[in-house]
Amino acid sequence: MALEEHGGSLPGLPRLSDATLRDSAHMAGVEFGPEDAAVIADLLVKTGIELVEVGMVSGPGSKDADLVLATHEAVGPARSMTLVVVRDRHQVAKALDEAERLGVRHIMYSIPTSEQHAQLKLGSPSAKFLQTLARSAITQAKERGFHVTFSGEDGARTPRERLVPYVAAGFEAGADRFRLAETVACLSPWQMERVIADLTAIDGSEIEIHSHNMLGMAVANSLAAVRAGARWISATVGGIGERGGNAPLAELLTSLRVVHGDTRFDLSHLTELSRVALRGAGLGEAFQSGPTTPHAFAYELPGQLTHPEAYETLPAELVGNSRELRVRTRLSAALVGWALADSGVAVDVDAFTSWLTERQERDGGALLDRDAIRKAAVDFQAA
Repeated sequence: MALEEHGGSLPGLPRLSDATLRDSAHMAGVEFGPEDAAVIADLLVKTGIELVEVGMVSGPGSKDADLVLATHEAVGPARSMTLVVVRDRHQVAKALDEAERLGVRHIMYSIPTSEQHAQLKLGSPSAKFLQTLARSAITQAKERGFHVTFSGEDGARTPRERLVPYVAAGFEAGADRFRLAETVACLSPWQMERVIADLTAIDGSEIEIHSHNMLGMAVANSLAAVRAGARWISATVGGIGERGGNAPLAELLTSLRVVHGDTRFDLSHLTELSRVALRGAGLGEAFQSGPTTPHAFAYELPGQLTHPEAYETLPAELVGNSRELRVRTRLSAALVGWALADSGVAVDVDAFTSWLTERQERDGGALLDRDAIRKAAVDFQAA
């Protein structure tokens, strides 16, 4: 599949999914409410986006249940997709139970493929273990009737000799689609073409690209992936998201129209979409991608703070930036423990985490950084 050398129509036009209510919602400090989710989902479908990715499920009692249900109410479960975390067979079974409880039909498995991410999240860098886990998870989901997309989390940094057999094994197990996640932005468009071409050569493959925008090339890399045969592109409204942001939906859709003559989408909703998403995310009137913004190296997961090299294209210090914790109500003992390390404040971390979570939920979830958590720990001592 090749694009015309000087623009014009694509021989095969890409299909679009939007991850604003999943990837953006898990950006440090960003928490959409159900009302915003319903409005965003409705506008995305009116624009012509085929799938609205919403929420994350790792087991019972998902904190994103309200988002998922609100999106289903707005656009229906057939137009929605929910991420399911994969760590081991028993955890997957419990996560699928939760997905079924929420009425989810489309799932997207998040599976770390690079040795670095597999060691960090699965406890083993073994390629054989990775393939076995993916086969098991996919088989379980297909037996329950789910449409299954499986990912290559940190796939862009995963060597060809590790990535291609993994993707082939997933399709052999019955998966419907594979998503290459450029978790750590590191590829040029011409490098992206080579990576995607290896995957589209796999028999029966259907490939999606999910790019991050730390280097400002997410749209270019997404179109390069289509040039190499990818059939789906994942984007977010305004490019909102972790690690420098994602492929911005408006720029992607206008590029498809101007450069490639794609008139399938109703672009008149894009400005309203951006307004609603930015307001819901608490980001003001604009989101800026790249490595110099306050949110570029902001995290709310303890693993991102303790192992930043697994998530960063380049270190914050290289561009004069700094690494920071930002969180509202998604607090955990591990995250709080990281914030309190070397602070001189001694508290029962579990008890303090529960107390602070309750306070955040009661008071509207003000944005917390490390200093704010330390100050709250002093308040907890005095309570």
